[in-house]
Parts: sequence; structure tokens; C-alpha cells
Amino acid sequence: MRLVQALLDAGLPWIELTSFVSPRWIPALADNAEVARIFAAPVKGQTSALVPNLRGLEGAIEAGMGACAVFISASETHNLKNINRPIDVALESYIEVIAQARAAGLKVRGYLSMVWGCPWEGNVPVAQVIRLTRALLEAGCYEVSLGDTVGYGTPRQTRDLLLALEGEGVGLSQVAMHMHDTRGMALANCVVGLDLGVRTFDGAVGGLGGCPYAKGASGNLATEDLVYMLDGMGVHTGVDLDKLVDAALLAEALVGRPLPGRYFRAIAGSARA
Repeated sequence: MRLVQALLDAGLPWIELTSFVSPRWIPALADNAEVARIFAAPVKGQTSALVPNLRGLEGAIEAGMGACAVFISASETHNLKNINRPIDVALESYIEVIAQARAAGLKVRGYLSMVWGCPWEGNVPVAQVIRLTRALLEAGCYEVSLGDTVGYGTPRQTRDLLLALEGEGVGLSQVAMHMHDTRGMALANCVVGLDLGVRTFDGAVGGLGGCPYAKGASGNLATEDLVYMLDGMGVHTGVDLDKLVDAALLAEALVGRPLPGRYFRAIAGSARA
């Protein structure tokens, strides 16, 4: 609860609070309804939650969420490991989830994982990425967040991918980038996306995150690293970087281990010097 409030205080425009998955799969999310009820109503325009199925959507609606997100992988192997369903079966079920969410007044975002490559299948065909992105948008998602789940992406690959999407009629204003910094390429890829017209970038405070079902999927791009870079480029984010560093330090204290974010570690190191 303290961490969510710290992120809100820093001025982040959008926060994913939790996931309405079964606690049998991820015990740490057993408090999903409690967290959602506390923060959904006061900041309804700023918060969302993942929903893997209709039952998850029901939980999000009961908790008062104003937005939710569905998630699917561009890799068949990862999709089976992550949600135990083939891609097309999952897509069909999500079309129903999206329709019911919108009927209940919720905005719906789509996540597409393993876009830049898969540890089991290697290169993921761009045609597959285009097909699934378009399907999620056509089903009613207002935006699709493209995920580099294991941090394979390089700037040229990112450019080629985004131009291919645009060439097939996917407006980059409907695309977000969700980069993992496993190989140190996340910020470079974001710059490419920014130059081409992407305006939404996901981050995780302190570089938290990863994927328990993907070998080598270490932490997401640290939000404070992203904000520091954008501020330095003259891009207005509306985020208070000092308060964001405070949130990263709180996150590190709460998890009880060092987090990989570079900017907040540099600031913390300077304070101790």
C-alpha cells in the first residue's frame, strides 16, 4: 500500500496495481482485491489490474477498477507456460473478456509478450506480432503494450518492427513499449520508439519485475531510469524524479534485496558519499 501511494505521490500517470489471478498460481497476489479496493476508486483514471479470464474480470469489477489489461504471448511455448493455453484459444477467450469489460465500462489494455524473441522458439515472426496486435485492437483494446520479455531487442530490430506495424495500419499512438533491461538495451530501444512516435513506455520502480514463466526474464526497465532519460531529452513527463527515487528506495526496503535500477542507485550512492 505504501509503495502504491509513493508512486501516486511521484505523479505517475498510470499504475498497474495488481493481477486478478488465482493465489494458487501466484500466492503473493492473494491480496489483489484488497489492494484494488483501496486505490481503485480515489484514482480511477490512474489504475488498472491484469485479468487472465472472466473470473479475474469479475474480481476487478467487484473491486471497483476502472480499467483492466489482458495478456497474451506471441510465442506459443511461452503462452502455454504462462497461461496454459494455445495462442488462438487464449485470443478467443480474451475477445469475450474484452467485450464484457467494455460493457461494464472498463477501459482495456492489451499486453503482447515475447515480441522481440523467445528463449524457446528464437525469433518471433513479425507477421505474428502484427496479427495479434491488430486482433487485440480490433477486439476493443485501446492500446497494445509490446513486451520484450527477456530483453533481446536491439534498436535496429525495434525500428524494423515498429515500421512494419505502421505499414500494416497499426498506428503507433496505439502502441506502448514494455522493455526488459536484461541485456542493457531497454533505453536505447525506447529512444527508437520515441523517435518513431510511440508515446507510452512501461516501467517498474527500481527495475522490479520479470516473468516467473520465462527463463532469463530479469527486471523491467526501471521507471526512474526512463524518467531521467526523458527529462534530459526535454520530454515532459509530469513525474517528480526525486519522489520517484524515494519510491524506488522504499521498494528496495520492502523486498529486502538490492534492485537493479541505475539512477536511484547512483543517487543513493552520492547521498552516502
